[in-house]
Amino acid sequence: MTCEQKQNKILNRWFYGILQVTFLLSLLLSGKIPPVASDEPVNPSNVWDRELTEKMILAANPKNPAQEALKAGLNHYRQGTGAALRLAIEQLEIALKLWREQGDFTQEATTLQFLGLIHSDLGEYQAALNYYRQVLQLLPELSQPEYWEAPILELSAEVYFRWGEYQKALEAYEKAYSLRQQIGIESAQAATLNSIGLVYYDLGELDRALKYYQQAQSLLQRSENSGDLKTTALILNNIGQVYSEQGELEKAKETYEQALNYWRALPSQSDIRNIRGQAATLNNKGYIFAQSNQLQIAQQTYNEALPLWQKIGDRTREASTLNNLCYVDFKQGNLAQALEICTQSLQIRQTVGDKSKEPLSLYYIAQIQREQGQLEAAVQTIETALEIIEDLRTKVDRQDLRTSFFASKQEYYQFYIDLLMQLHKQNPEKGFDGLALQASERAKARSLLEILAESGGEVTSGIDPKLLEEKKQLQQQLSALEQLRVRLLSGEHTEEQRITINGEIDNLLQQYRTLLSEIRATSPHYAALTQPQPLTLGEIQQQILDSETVLLEYSLGENRSYLWVVTPNSIESYELPGREEIETKVTAFRDSFLLPNQRIRRTLAENAGKELAEMILPESEKLSQKRLLIVADGVLQYVPFNALPTPGTLILEEDWTPLIVSHEIVTLPSASTLAVLRQEIKGRTPAPKALAIVADPVFSYQDERVKNVAPEKAKSLSPELERSARESGVLFDRLPFTEKEAERILDLIPTVNSTKQFGFSARREFVTSQQMSQYRILHFATHGLLNSETPELSGLVLSLVDKTGEPLNGFLRLYDIFNLNLSAELAVLSACETGLGENIKGEGLVGLTRGFMYAGAPRVVVSLWKVDDQATSELMVKFYQRMLQQNLSPVAALRVAQIDMWQQNKWSSPYFWAAFTLQGEWQPPQ
Repeated sequence: MTCEQKQNKILNRWFYGILQVTFLLSLLLSGKIPPVASDEPVNPSNVWDRELTEKMILAANPKNPAQEALKAGLNHYRQGTGAALRLAIEQLEIALKLWREQGDFTQEATTLQFLGLIHSDLGEYQAALNYYRQVLQLLPELSQPEYWEAPILELSAEVYFRWGEYQKALEAYEKAYSLRQQIGIESAQAATLNSIGLVYYDLGELDRALKYYQQAQSLLQRSENSGDLKTTALILNNIGQVYSEQGELEKAKETYEQALNYWRALPSQSDIRNIRGQAATLNNKGYIFAQSNQLQIAQQTYNEALPLWQKIGDRTREASTLNNLCYVDFKQGNLAQALEICTQSLQIRQTVGDKSKEPLSLYYIAQIQREQGQLEAAVQTIETALEIIEDLRTKVDRQDLRTSFFASKQEYYQFYIDLLMQLHKQNPEKGFDGLALQASERAKARSLLEILAESGGEVTSGIDPKLLEEKKQLQQQLSALEQLRVRLLSGEHTEEQRITINGEIDNLLQQYRTLLSEIRATSPHYAALTQPQPLTLGEIQQQILDSETVLLEYSLGENRSYLWVVTPNSIESYELPGREEIETKVTAFRDSFLLPNQRIRRTLAENAGKELAEMILPESEKLSQKRLLIVADGVLQYVPFNALPTPGTLILEEDWTPLIVSHEIVTLPSASTLAVLRQEIKGRTPAPKALAIVADPVFSYQDERVKNVAPEKAKSLSPELERSARESGVLFDRLPFTEKEAERILDLIPTVNSTKQFGFSARREFVTSQQMSQYRILHFATHGLLNSETPELSGLVLSLVDKTGEPLNGFLRLYDIFNLNLSAELAVLSACETGLGENIKGEGLVGLTRGFMYAGAPRVVVSLWKVDDQATSELMVKFYQRMLQQNLSPVAALRVAQIDMWQQNKWSSPYFWAAFTLQGEWQPPQ
């Protein structure tokens, strides 16, 4: 059970120069209050506060029809419902027309600003940007245009940020910062730097975020304006947040204390924004104490924050701090009190309509129920939480919300699986183990959705473009209305307002569900991906398995992990050690043959393999030389099961045999995936040609194939590719054996039936073209990034420069792969690299292989580490010879080739042959 890590994010970005930026409500599923943007006006004589402006407009007696319409619009805007915002837009459009007729450019610009803000609140981001562009077009007509342009750019950046267009947001903020520097107001510059830091924080680039926050802080320290106290406090809060995320708890604690000193030094202690900032910092500081196991101090700190939220009527954040107090009581063993507080938090969230955070309160309650021995009640509670999450995730469009929904999802499922297996232990005849297996399948399906949503790209293949566009629009509107509801119901509101906005959401939900039904009926391929229906135990046994195949499915948990061994007529389950212990054994096994200084000692791999096999495999009689269908989890997805010792064999050099000698081994992202694959390729016309090979791309201007390029003219990698390479620990060196390997494979196929794209022609444009759909086998001899830190950045690296050294877009990202249109029977990724980061995951591998499966390839051969080039070449040629000349199925051909390599003394180490695994369909292509 973890302390709530992020509370609702309120980014109060102010206009510096003319007007204030609107705030952005971000609902997060976990609970520390995240970075709060600077909102203190630098110089009151140069600042127009939007809230103050609203009050002035509403208090004034209208002098002309334009002012009257503007006032009417703002009155509607303050009602806070979707319908009221639509009426506000109508009135503001009238005002806009009248201001234009009167030639009042300043009022026209002001009205355009409010129209942009309202459309942004409604999730209509393109419309908001259009209004902001109109303001920029008015700049020549405005007095002091330099005081308008930077705020407009920042408003636009805010829209891009909410839209998940991070690069465009950064570009707009950078341009605004340049303008701020020209004007010379240091606090305004600091505010913009703080906003840039917020973007990098959301991107997970903590070091960059910290750099910008510290630069902003330095600017403020040089400023002589005493009004910068609040801005300084807010930026210190953000710096503390970064330290907290980096595990620098003492630094975070000290920084939060500094922030609190600034909050307490503010002259206006009754200002709502000052109270909100102080409460946020107290909540964050309490989190640090909780993480440090200083539970009583954490409790005291949370109790300081709680009345501040109550004082300003901020019920959403009151609920979050209550959840944190619940956690502290839980950790101290005060279960009854913890349950009471969590129930209180849940009730508030239900009252204000904070659907995105209801699951967290339910999750805490379920954990308390488990500790109280109420396992069945805990199951019901966590099932309710999962239902809400799965319902919400289909409607989430905003990037910042996606992260919150998916961050803790696997933890919820692991808890649910563990509960079911504990019930199975108490009642072994009631089928709880089958339900737990189904929950594991459900979790793995959702894990894929998580990768897709975080990839930043849209999967468009397999769905009518009109339905996709309608889906995106409804998602945006739903996300926006959910934000409006929480904002409205968290403060003072009437019963009529509550009923109105709930009705608006219900009506929109009905439209959305009707649309999803239409998508399921007309776009089953896309629906199977985005609305997965995991198989039950009975369906797995009937639809997936045959008499020669045994399923081994794993689920790794913090304290306990599980293995289910399933045949067409039986299921057995095993309790395994927790995730960390398994990760240690996996790392030892991989290191024993991946590290050159250990590889030379053969017994190391044998002994490490034996220890891992004894931990994660059932006894040999359960396997009985059957085909093994392995659905791994987490770090187990990087285990070469083919190289593990056969259970029961002696670890002696003359007796040791790897598992592949007795078993065909197939891996899958989930068992349910295979059912979808079979349905998708059923009756499909085979592609007309045999083989397409993409090999030996050009990664750098320093490649000998690039001529006459001066180093000073060379350009760096794209930010996404650079980041993924850095996180994966990959250098894009040339793969010298890949072209020779490809030529040897091509010799097995008539030239008319194949194509080769080598060197400069190994480009992204070819892979994404319709030509690829003409081939039954696709072979990629290039770097593949299986990013375990940031799975959405997984992909294939193709040529990055042309013949003149000019950079190319050569990164085929995960969502690009999902959008390919293939008719292939097999895709082979023969030179993949992977990095096992500090936070070990297997989702990069799942995403990459499932991407090719969705694109049309039911079988994918992928490597689990960067294999020796020469060994890969030997193995691949053997593989293709068995498959093309001896007509073996891909899985059988790979098995024979790997056994052949193992039997040769030169290649006997698992390092040389065991990296490759076949994922997907084992039955031969038709």
